[in-house]
Amino acid sequence: MIIKILGSGCKKCLALAENVETAAQAAGVDVKIEKVTDIVAIAGFGIMSTPGLVIDGKVVSAGRVLKPSEIGALLKAA
Repeated sequence: MIIKILGSGCKKCLALAENVETAAQAAGVDVKIEKVTDIVAIAGFGIMSTPGLVIDGKVVSAGRVLKPSEIGALLKAA
């Protein structure tokens, strides 16, 4: 499973990345996390506010830091 964190590397983006790692470990899901910081690439996903979360090519969140429990539910649904 490929997960992309979209953002400039700000505090919220880093918090989202940590929460993704926590959720993946708790769910026992093998993930590859990629951080996308290029503004043109981020805009290509159609989001206007960061951080963004993309799971296997699908934008599942934009503009907020999801809790590990919320991410875990998304990982199980993917």
